[in-house]
This record gives sequence, structure tokens and C-alpha cells, in this order.
Amino acid sequence: MKYLWWGLLVLLGGCGRYGEFGLPAPERHTPRFELMWRPEAGPVMPRGTAVDVLNPSVVRWKGSYLNLYSVFDGRSWSTRRARSADGIAWTEEGTVVEGGGEYIAANGAVLEFQGALHYVFQAGPKGRNELKLARSRDGGNWEVLPEPVLRVGPRMSWDEVSIGDPYLLAAGGQLYLFYLGEDRARRQRLGLARSLDGVNWTKKRGPLLELGGAGDFDENGLGEAAVFPAGGKWVMLYTGRDRRERRAMGYAISEDGEKWVKLRQPVLRGEQAWNSAVVCDATVLVEEGRVRIWFGGGDQARPDERLNGQIGYAELVKLN
Repeated sequence: MKYLWWGLLVLLGGCGRYGEFGLPAPERHTPRFELMWRPEAGPVMPRGTAVDVLNPSVVRWKGSYLNLYSVFDGRSWSTRRARSADGIAWTEEGTVVEGGGEYIAANGAVLEFQGALHYVFQAGPKGRNELKLARSRDGGNWEVLPEPVLRVGPRMSWDEVSIGDPYLLAAGGQLYLFYLGEDRARRQRLGLARSLDGVNWTKKRGPLLELGGAGDFDENGLGEAAVFPAGGKWVMLYTGRDRRERRAMGYAISEDGEKWVKLRQPVLRGEQAWNSAVVCDATVLVEEGRVRIWFGGGDQARPDERLNGQIGYAELVKLN
């Protein structure tokens, strides 16, 4: 009988509500961190026989770390899960969701909320994705809602063509969802939505961040936000793409989660051969006085796949 109550929620999901909102203020005494990362030299999750292994999403769950990550096999993207005692050495445990004939069922974000794991992920044909939801109470068995919970925007909107790359944050008893939106000019920018249950979402009007200027690391697109509290403010780590499709990560800061200011420095780039062209897809956990970052990296600069993608690990250092 479990999950039958979802049927009622699906009837209300994806209804396209809009509003004006930000995030609740973070605690004023949250630790401060140096915004330069210290990455491990090599990947902690190599791609093995896959074409790409990217988009980690890590959650602390029942005494261990659970990672829902994306795998491209040369034809389509699926979501797999792995488990770890320390967040460094991972053991694969199987597939969470597959495309079922579609191009993608991956590039998602997982979070514990109201006693269950919620996984929001991209789904659909190439070039036109929407967001769906899977939920689990044990981390092994997943129930996928049949209909998208967040759809593209109306005609001429900033997210009219496609949405993806979600990142989940729980604050003030609600879920917040940062996501990439694409318009008909193929501009990729960041937006925000919120929900009380993970199914019924209200979008904030307009994007949170605009593209960078000529020559900036994010002039050709930005997305893949990872948001965490630090120093009494909200800190966003996001991915930018330049004109050559090389990817790096930068920071934006906000006090209310509504108005964001980009930091021109630092920009986090790959420092090793395996991530020399791409660093992207961050997921963040703040624990025990440190910020832990899992991210994707690759040595081929392409717009969507065949990056030789692998998953790396880094930390930010706490400031006294």
C-alpha cells in the first residue's frame, strides 16, 4: 500500500505556479571557509568501461554515504548508486533509474526530507528535458512518479526549451530546487523553485544568475549549482562554460537566496590530466568543520557527453 498516496499528489504536480521568494536566512554563526579547494589528485570514481561517469549527488544516509551518480554508455544516461564508509572509496550497488528508451534519466540530486530520500532528475529526449522525482525509504528500492514534477516554462520564457541539473536544499521546513533553464536562443541560466512535499513546486520568476561577459569562464552557459551556508551567508558553487566548451566552477554569494553576487575569483579549474578540460557538477556536504565536494571532471571539452568523465573529490578549509 505504500506510495499509493502519491497518486493524489501527481494530480497536482507540475502545474506551473510562480512566485517571488528567496531562501530563509542561514544561521549567523555558520563557519567560514577559504574558497580555494584542495582536490585529490586522481578521481575517486573512475569511469571504467563507461563513456562518462559524472554528476555525483552524495547524501549521508543510515551511517554511510550514498552517491547517486550518472553514467553514459554511449547511447543514453542512467542513474546508478554507490555506497561508502568515508566518501572516498565507493562500492557500486546497482541502477536507480534508467531512461526506458529516452535519452536521459540522470543528472539528478538526492536529499533526505521528511524521513525519505528524494531524488529529482532529468528525464526525456535529448534537447528537451523536464524533471521527475523518485523516492525511497531504504535507499535500495525506488518509486518513480510517472509524470514530471517540474516542467519547462511557457512560450518565450527563460526556461522554455529545457530544464535540468537540479540541486536540492532543505531549509525552513521546505525544499528548494536550483535548476538550469534553457531558452529558445539556447542560453543556459540558473533558476529556483520551492516545495513543501517535493511534488508540487512553485517557480521563482526569472533566472537567479545571468551569463558572464565576453571572455568570462561562464559566457556560454551556467548551471549545476551547489548551495551551502557559510559565514552567515549562502554560498553557491556553480559550473560555467566558455566559448570553447571548457568548464570550470565559480562562486556566488547571497544573504537571502534571491539576490546573488558573483565572485570574480577564485575560479576552480582542473589541475590534473584527467580533469584538464572540465570540472563541473558539484555536490556539497558541510560536516565536522569542513566542506566536502564531489565533482565531475573530464579531459575533453564537449557540450554534453563524451568528456571521458570521472568523479573527483575536494575540500574547502575552515577559517579560524
